[in-house]
Amino acid sequence: MEKITSFTIDHIKLQPGVYVSRKDKAGAETVTTFDLRMTSPNEEPVMNTAEVHTIEHLGATFLRNHPDYKEKVLYFGPMGCRTGFYLLLAGDYSSRDIVPLMQEMFEFIRDYKGEVPGASPRDCGNYLDMNLGMANFLAKRYLDNVLYHIDESHLVYPE
Repeated sequence: MEKITSFTIDHIKLQPGVYVSRKDKAGAETVTTFDLRMTSPNEEPVMNTAEVHTIEHLGATFLRNHPDYKEKVLYFGPMGCRTGFYLLLAGDYSSRDIVPLMQEMFEFIRDYKGEVPGASPRDCGNYLDMNLGMANFLAKRYLDNVLYHIDESHLVYPE
């Protein structure tokens, strides 16, 4: 079997950033998959499931209500390795194109207080596994360490 594209990225060199993981065609439409890498793979601890789950609920809610992007969002969810998230958008985008959107989304997550959307037994299959405080912290960390001063080395996968 051929190795899938995401397993060909050198995760030893990979640092937190916003990367185009792949572009696919769905009929005439291009679908861009983004790798929103929040932690340095194999160098620092991964995110715990509670904060990943909280970021997923808040991020998905934010994106699916965004006035400019709600119709383009196909998926937002965590990576199995718990080092970041995937965002799939209908359209042909570069990493730099979505930096303002990611800043806006992670500011929303950083500043969010109150009940996490969808965190109830009726709405979610694991509603108790949430950690808003850590989600706020990790969003702030990603903004401060990556998104507010992102450069090309954190927008294009390492060679």
